[in-house]
Amino acid sequence: MPDSPALEISGLVKRYGGRAVVDGLDLVARSGQVTAVLGPNGAGKTTTIECCEGLREPDGGTVRVLGLDPTVQARELRPRVGVMLQDGGLPTGVRAHEMLAHVARMYADPRDLGELTERLGLGSFARTTVRRLSGGQRQRLALAAAIVGRPEVVFLDEPSAGMDPQTRHAVWDLVRELRDEGVAVVLTTHLMDEAEDLADQVVVVDHGRVIAQGSVPSLVSSAEDRTLRLETTPGLALSTALGPGFVVSEPRDGSYTVTGAVDPGVVAGVTAWLAAQNALATRLTVGRRTLEDVFLDLTGRNLR
Repeated sequence: MPDSPALEISGLVKRYGGRAVVDGLDLVARSGQVTAVLGPNGAGKTTTIECCEGLREPDGGTVRVLGLDPTVQARELRPRVGVMLQDGGLPTGVRAHEMLAHVARMYADPRDLGELTERLGLGSFARTTVRRLSGGQRQRLALAAAIVGRPEVVFLDEPSAGMDPQTRHAVWDLVRELRDEGVAVVLTTHLMDEAEDLADQVVVVDHGRVIAQGSVPSLVSSAEDRTLRLETTPGLALSTALGPGFVVSEPRDGSYTVTGAVDPGVVAGVTAWLAAQNALATRLTVGRRTLEDVFLDLTGRNLR
């Protein structure tokens, strides 16, 4: 059916050693959209995607990709799905161009290899064996292999990890084109700017469950909440200058973030309090919450 989700996960459970790393997860991704799956390390993102790709068998719940079971109906899905694994998953003993040409021959209507090579800058290492490629070069080659067959759904695990800024933006442009062609793009990423720039829908996963989802504007916007960022003397008890309803953090020494109903009165009150402490604000900005702010509020600021 045209309106059916490209990916539908319901109550997914996956256990390792009796511990559920994915615990009743629900997720929907649609064609012509980029769905970004975010979460701390160990949250269950990669395991979830591997269940969608048919690489792992769920212990509970259902996964349907284009209406098919990726474990039972893998042969039917293979020509319709592109996969870019976190570790590349590439054979290491062959040259880059030979590997990509081999993958292209598996499909009835592959993309033009010359155009794809130019878009992703593969020509500079086309004759280099995969084992000798840098991390960023392997990422580019893995992305090319994932999309060369014109998939209807593509899973991208950390697609721009290890890439320089120029290559990263080239990859982003390609992801947007895939979306505009009607492809369902499901990507995992630790880069908040990548998710904020590309995603139509964001799904935040922690402890094996979805804890928030929606468009970027719906997640970051609030009628009351703005973010005050300032740099001043480290170690100040800045929260004492504010009433209830504000969250204060000091992610780096002397760099403070205040989230809440920030208005001109709050800004004036904070600067007056700093003056009373003989502390000078060397930088002060007010803006909306970012996706990173939301992510940290949801999943915590402590290292796992």
